[in-house]
Amino acid sequence: MVSTPSLTRIEIFPIKSLDGVVVDAVHVLPSGALLGDRQYALTDEQGRFVNGKSTPLIHQLRASYSWDSASGESAPTLRVTLWKAGEAAQETFVLSGQCRAPSASESQNPNIQNDEGHKSLNAWLSNFFGKPITLRENSVTGFPDDLKANGPTLVSTATLERVATWFPDLTLTDIRRRFRTNLEISGVPPFWEDRLYGDGTQLSIFQVGSTRFVATNPCQRCVVPTRNSWTGEAYLKFQRRFSENREANLPNWAPRSQFNHFYKLAVNTRLAETTVSEKSPFLLRVGDWVSH
Repeated sequence: MVSTPSLTRIEIFPIKSLDGVVVDAVHVLPSGALLGDRQYALTDEQGRFVNGKSTPLIHQLRASYSWDSASGESAPTLRVTLWKAGEAAQETFVLSGQCRAPSASESQNPNIQNDEGHKSLNAWLSNFFGKPITLRENSVTGFPDDLKANGPTLVSTATLERVATWFPDLTLTDIRRRFRTNLEISGVPPFWEDRLYGDGTQLSIFQVGSTRFVATNPCQRCVVPTRNSWTGEAYLKFQRRFSENREANLPNWAPRSQFNHFYKLAVNTRLAETTVSEKSPFLLRVGDWVSH
């Protein structure tokens, strides 16, 4: 079978751990992060992330997003609407500065925070979680799980479809929501993306459209995929069933040395140095060819 890989789906998650939004195109920041992806995050009084790893209640928090058009030099403004699953009451909050490119000074400081003007949102979230919550912003790198590979995560549609067959009561949509991957590739067989990274001894570069990325490693998963993404309810023995099937379906082209365990799916990435040195804004579009 001849593979014709192309980018078929892009999803960004404006607020880390909350619902995502599917887009047709997205800019890649100089840091390698996708513009607007995980730009905001929720933290508690100790500055720790409030996310699905530690707080199952977050799965009951629904979010939708819309952007106002930019005017002059002003950046698009993000409007986020929040509500508790199963309840009709909704509230919309305005977060200015969303989807802006970082300034030169900000590019030197990867820990940008901006809590001004977010008091009403913080109060709503604090009420929802029953403890003080603060919204943080990082418009330079976002808040990636892997600080050394903060580019987009990538998987093939065929892989997600295959994983769905391991759990007959879950749909493709359920699997997408559990694994929360940014880029989805069509025109390839299941686990095609395991071709992209090497055995860890040398760089493995691939290209989406005109943008070059380094595929670093298969993405190690956390507790989040084991929970119902709508309710937070645990799926008994999810990790065990997944790992057993992942090992049984590991393709010949996947470097075995990258699998000290098999609870891994999708590919972590970062921008290739040659791309960074060009200092040009890169745009990923649905339909872009993928080559390696």
